Amino acid sequence: QVQLVESGGGLVQAGGSLRLSCATSGTIFSISTMGWYRQVPGKQRELVAHISSGGNTNYADSLKGRFTISRDNAKNTVYLQMNSLKPEDTAVYYCNADLVVARKSFWGQGTQVTVSS
Repeated sequence: QVQLVESGGGLVQAGGSLRLSCATSGTIFSISTMGWYRQVPGKQRELVAHISSGGNTNYADSLKGRFTISRDNAKNTVYLQMNSLKPEDTAVYYCNADLVVARKSFWGQGTQVTVSS
């Protein structure tokens, strides 16, 4: 029943930008740390960024400065603004909701981001 609805993925040229969105229920969103992860074939899923219910953010060191995570509590939506995209950013991007107190985590289905040269 708990679903994370993602949108915004697609194909973009190197140097371009995309904004990913992930929406869930208000009950879940209000108490969750929201995050974005990405994965390529043969590699582990890696953290891109996350943002706590209080608005504190954390980024993968290699991505800090190009990617920005934010949340709109009125819309129960978390965003990932991706700028200056590189071909190595190509991956499936996953939205995550972590209910820290409840010790439960939920994942979106993933959305493909492809960056061409």
